[in-house]
Amino acid sequence: MTASGARVRRACALVRLAVAVLGAVALIFDFDYVLGFSTFSTVNYFSYFTFQSNLLNVIVLGVSGVLLLRGHVVGGFLSSIRATSTTYVVVSGIVFGLIVSQAGSHHYRIDVPWSSQILHFWIPSYMLLDWLIGVGRRRLLWRVVPLVLIFPVIWGVFTLIRGSIVRWYPYFFLDPAQVSGPLEFVMYCGIALGLFAGITAGLVALSRLRPWGWLSLAATRRRTARDSPAPPG
Repeated sequence: MTASGARVRRACALVRLAVAVLGAVALIFDFDYVLGFSTFSTVNYFSYFTFQSNLLNVIVLGVSGVLLLRGHVVGGFLSSIRATSTTYVVVSGIVFGLIVSQAGSHHYRIDVPWSSQILHFWIPSYMLLDWLIGVGRRRLLWRVVPLVLIFPVIWGVFTLIRGSIVRWYPYFFLDPAQVSGPLEFVMYCGIALGLFAGITAGLVALSRLRPWGWLSLAATRRRTARDSPAPPG
């Protein structure tokens, strides 16, 4: 590995570790924020897909950051898990953004504290950028796409069963009382699963590109232009 490549890996590792710490802090402060609500339930908070996906993301970022920092090769398994956590936090951000944008039309208000902004918007954006840059990224198989759907399906079934018992659902489209009927419920679930599959497919496709290839091409062109003899004047 070249010296510049080693510097890029180190910088990327440090950024991942910093984002992992930021994500952990945001989860703690977000938990503290919802403590002020009279309807707050610890079990309900831990049942949000946002919490679970961001907790996984913190672990994945921390592990991959340490491996890069120590010069270890990031294997295909960890790359698949990183693609999975990236998909989960991005979908969480999209769903939350849609809920917030539609809150006014349903005559209720949703406050978005800084911790929630980091978890739903800033970290998902960083994860996409990190995957695009491609440091430590491995070529993924297409079978990762259906595998990513396993946890959301299990989580959805568990949430529906638990919701019917405790009369609480983390998202409105899972609550039978807030949808017009089975068709609307199936439509929302289909859209959610489509997002999971579509985003994962995009990440798999990107994994098949050479990491830093687009930057290397630009650098080669700059060197060629710099080293070429000047035209006679």
